Amino acid sequence: MAFIPIDKLQPGMVLGGNVCDRSGRILLPAGAELGEKHLSILRMWGVMEAEIVSEQEEELEDGEPLEECDPEVASAARQEIEALFVHNDHAHPAIKELMRVCIQRKTGHVA
Repeated sequence: MAFIPIDKLQPGMVLGGNVCDRSGRILLPAGAELGEKHLSILRMWGVMEAEIVSEQEEELEDGEPLEECDPEVASAARQEIEALFVHNDHAHPAIKELMRVCIQRKTGHVA
């Protein structure tokens, strides 16, 4: 993932982390695909940059191990792991990766 300046963002890019305003309110959640309207809103709120997922990371995150898993099991595992990491910054790359690995292990799909 990389932080990209607002002027270089393009429609179709996928957010790698939540985009928040200065007070911490989430304007767009991680995983949202940017459109022209989103870019306009981000500029209006004074957002200077956004974390964007690269194509390689999308392939890794959306890879086969979790697709093969029952969606209910994956959802339950995700909720349990998010509860364990409640006091951490979920947008931080190290925490995000640790949570991903924990979810994979919890569902029995270790890469």
